[in-house]
This record gives sequence, structure tokens and C-alpha cells, in this order.
Amino acid sequence: MPNKINSLFKWFYPGIGLKRWIALSTFGIIILIFSSGRLRTDEFIAFKILDAVILFSGIIILILGVKRILRSLISVFVPVSRGADLLDIIYQNKQINRGPKVTVVGGGTGLSVLLTGLKQFTSNISAIVTVADDGGSSGRIREEFDILPPGDIRNCLVALADAPALMRDLFQFRFDTNSQLSGHSFGNLFITVMTRLTGDFEKAIKETSKVLALRGQVIPSTLNKVVLAARHKDGTTTVGENNIPKTHRSIERVYLNPDKPQATPDAIKAIKEAQVIVLGPGSLYTSIIPNLLIKEIVDAIVVSDAVKVYVCNVMTQPGETDGYSVSEHIRALIIHSHPKIMDYCVVNTSEVPKDILRRYADQDSYVVVNDRRKIEEMGYRVIEDDFVTIEDTLIRHDYLKLAKIILGFIEEI
Repeated sequence: MPNKINSLFKWFYPGIGLKRWIALSTFGIIILIFSSGRLRTDEFIAFKILDAVILFSGIIILILGVKRILRSLISVFVPVSRGADLLDIIYQNKQINRGPKVTVVGGGTGLSVLLTGLKQFTSNISAIVTVADDGGSSGRIREEFDILPPGDIRNCLVALADAPALMRDLFQFRFDTNSQLSGHSFGNLFITVMTRLTGDFEKAIKETSKVLALRGQVIPSTLNKVVLAARHKDGTTTVGENNIPKTHRSIERVYLNPDKPQATPDAIKAIKEAQVIVLGPGSLYTSIIPNLLIKEIVDAIVVSDAVKVYVCNVMTQPGETDGYSVSEHIRALIIHSHPKIMDYCVVNTSEVPKDILRRYADQDSYVVVNDRRKIEEMGYRVIEDDFVTIEDTLIRHDYLKLAKIILGFIEEI
């Protein structure tokens, strides 16, 4: 009993931000009791009108107090912007929590763009991310600390974060060249430290997810320390995900070492529960396919009843998909996985400004040709739409348009 009393008094501790609103609500209740009693007993019309006004004021005061109490409690669990309407916040979060179950597979910038759009409509998102990255900050961390690369994982965590913008910016902050931490992002270092503290990379991701208040979950495709390699059409081999595009040689096939990595149980569970499974967008050979080199993941996707969608890149990637049409992107996916890995292919149809195309051409990157007839002959349906936007002369997927296209498949189930 004493413990319960102590717990009750904790609600009135300084700094909690509830006392004033509890007092206001109590004052509103007192006014209601007092005015309703007088309203029943007063015989004069003028007094009845006055009592009714006081009664109405008490109702307003009570509603305001309760609303502020709820807002204070909700803000502990959900970031609340100043001026945001409480009912809108509750409704939005209820709707998002009831949203469809979407599992996306890939890595890199393309995947994080799609996640940014999807989280506006659902929090039931699972991002299965490759851990084959070995370049830049991730590569250095991987080599020095002997842990899985955090870079692609970090990008997806930030994309799904419901934390304040400053927290997202903090995780993406990159140290400049004048520092010993040159090239490292704060988020990569945070995940590294969390891994050392917890002793487990997967647990570190889950704990980081709590810090960022994720709308969904980010799952490494495997916890094995894999290395991506490519066999080129000229017979040569390139080892290392970061090195593959640099060779500018046509790729015949990519593979992982060790060659039979185990999928994470959470990845398989996410695939089984999904209503829609999305491959891409992202680098074909270095972001999407590495996940499909894990047999358990491919098997789970093939037998799934979910709608399976491949989002094709808008532009070819130098050193990786030079000269590829949409059907050639699909053919590469099938060669490395299974013909039933997808049902639909989403292709952009909007015009890209000529000055932007010239800048990309200077880097040997061109619009991916939409050879629809070949795709349909392969047995896949093509969804054509306009979902491109230009950001600082860079061609990007419009995350809201793309998310709506993906969620549109739910209506067809």
C-alpha cells in the first residue's frame, strides 16, 4: 500500500509537466459540479443563463486540461511538434500503425528514399539490407573493428526515424578532412560503439532503432561477414563491393564469400508476413542482388503470397549496368535468384530535362530503356508512371509518388 501511495505522488514531482494541467482539469470539474447544481435550483431566467455560461466554461476548461495531460503523456512516446493538433497526432499514428505490411529488400540511397515515402503511410515496414558494403567509412570500420558494415543500415535507420530532424541530421553528420575521424559519419560510429557495448550487431541495430523512434524495423540480410565478388565477361574477377563498379568491365555474375551465408530469422519472418515485397530501387549488382544470393531469402520470397514488385532505376550505373534496358535488369535478377522473385516491374515514364541528361552523360550514365514488350514476354507486368524528381541536378525517385504506387498494389490483393 505505501508503495502505491508513493507511486501516486510521483505524478506530482516537479518537472513532469502535469501538475498545472491536473489542477486545471480539477478546477473545470469543480465548476461543472457547482454550476450544474445551481442550474437545477435557480428559478430566475437570468441566473439560469449565467449558470449555463459558467457550465460551458467549465466544460471548456476541463477539455483543455485533459487535452494538455494527454499531450504531455503522448509526447513521451511520440515526437510532438509545437502547434500540432492532438487529435491529428492520435489519428495519424493509429492509421499508420494499422498500415499494410511492406518488406523492402536492397541497400544504398535508393532504398532509403523509398522508406522515407512508405513511413508516411505505414509503420509496418521491414527493410532487409545488404551487409556486403566495404567502401568508405563502413569499410574502414569493418576492417578496424571486425564488425558488419553499418553504412547502408544507418541510411535506412535515418529514413525510417520518427525522431526530431536534429537527431536525424546528427546520425548523418560526417566529420571533415581535418579530423582523425575524417570521412566517418556519426551514425556509423554510434552503431559501432553500440555493437561493442552490446556485443551483438543485430542487438545494436535494435537499440539504435529505439533511439531514433523508428516507424518499422531495419534488418541485416545476414549476420555472416560476407564479401561480394564479381566474375566479369572477360574472365577476370573483382573482389570487394566497392571495387566492382571501378573496373568498368561487364559483369557476368556476382557471388558471396562465404558462399552459403545464413539469413537472419527476422528477415525470413518479415518476408513471410509481408503483403507487398519490394526489390529496389538501388544498385543492381551491389545493393539488391547481394541479398538474393542468400538462398533462404530467395526461397521465402518465391513461396510468399505477397505481391512482389521490382522498382527499376531511372538511370544506368557506370561500371555496373552500362547499356542495360529494363528487361536486362530483370534478367540479371532472375539469373541470380528465381523467375518467381517478382510479379511486377515499376518503370518511370517522365521526361528528364536535357541539361540534366547531359550532365549524366558526361559520367557515362543514361536513361534505362523501357523495353516493355520484352518484359511482358518474360511473364511480368509493367507499371509505368511518373515518379522522378530533380534535387540539386541529381535525378531522384519522388518518395511520396513511389510509395503511393507501391501501396496501390494492396488494393489489388
